[in-house]
Amino acid sequence: MNGRVRAFAVQTTELVEELRRRHDTFPTATAAMGRTVTAASIMGAMLKGEEKLTIQVKGDGPIGQVVADANAKGEVRGYVSNPHVHLPSNSMGKLDVAGAVGTEGFVNVTKDLGLKEPYRGSVPIISGELGEDFTYYFAKSEQTPSAVGVGVLVDTDNSVIVAGGFIVQLLPGLTDDEITVIEKAIGTMPQVTSLLDEGHGLEELLRRVLPDVQIMDEMDIHFHCECSRERVEKTLISLGQSEMEQLIEEEGQAEVVCQFCNEAYDFNKEQLETILEQAKN
Repeated sequence: MNGRVRAFAVQTTELVEELRRRHDTFPTATAAMGRTVTAASIMGAMLKGEEKLTIQVKGDGPIGQVVADANAKGEVRGYVSNPHVHLPSNSMGKLDVAGAVGTEGFVNVTKDLGLKEPYRGSVPIISGELGEDFTYYFAKSEQTPSAVGVGVLVDTDNSVIVAGGFIVQLLPGLTDDEITVIEKAIGTMPQVTSLLDEGHGLEELLRRVLPDVQIMDEMDIHFHCECSRERVEKTLISLGQSEMEQLIEEEGQAEVVCQFCNEAYDFNKEQLETILEQAKN
């Protein structure tokens, strides 16, 4: 629409399946985590250079919190506090994501834009289904009228069949009639997962809403975790001398598991003593 609408579409099937496998999430938890990392991947694509963001969905449901990290390079990771949550289907026969996430709580977004202080935005959870919650976030926290559609289709063996989503943002200059046309197109559009499962591509998905869409850019989205043994050692050093001594005396070993990727880093007594010496210095 002559540059007055910007839109993003993403296919996150492999990313969400990788996270499901790493965290052993049950279907409802997979859907909540998948919808969040899908939104995060698009929001990451809105950034530039070394900029990055973290989304935290903290509701009152049994899943605990859902956390996703993304950056401008298409690197995404995420986890849920309680991966083994699966609820009966909701009244529409769909995975009950709202029941798992909860309907009371907040969606918090922190953006590291390379400035002295990170940007922080927070809005209350309004539905727990997450698509509506991210739509509300953009309207209230970033003052950008947006439509967010995110979805995850899970197979009977718990694996991810398809996952993906879109964000359509209305920029200044649109008439009320043009906005109505877009809203109607989004309202009558089949679910994202249905379209992806039928083999429709991302461009086709966007054309359902914006027939004259022009593809400006494409990028790959993939799982990436920044953890490493070196980083974990630094974390152990940061515990301080007395806590390290207590750990060596009481446990004689340590296993540190990364929350984001579930990789375990094991340290024996000798290795911990070496780290203790570094902590003393």
